[in-house]
Amino acid sequence: MGPMMLDNLIDEVRQRTAISPKLGYRVRLDLDGAGVIAIDGTAMPPSVSTGGEDDADATLKMSAESLSKLLDGSLDPTLAFMTGKLKVSGSMAAALKIAQMLEE
Repeated sequence: MGPMMLDNLIDEVRQRTAISPKLGYRVRLDLDGAGVIAIDGTAMPPSVSTGGEDDADATLKMSAESLSKLLDGSLDPTLAFMTGKLKVSGSMAAALKIAQMLEE
């Protein structure tokens, strides 16, 4: 995955967070070595950046390809979790909220 794909994913996540209700959590999307997208949903509007601190309420670990499929609707978050394509650590409530946001 090139930096361009990461930039595209960040842009898409930024667009989703801008139009969704307040998230209320800090979440890290760990893209299996391809980068990290940090979402601070405690701010309005939410901030989306690369990298990110380890003080997130939840970390969602998946491949960049899986995130792309979640965003375009071709992968269901529940199915991704059940099949191991999406791993969650930390707050399950935060993870569920971010999964709903990614689905919309």
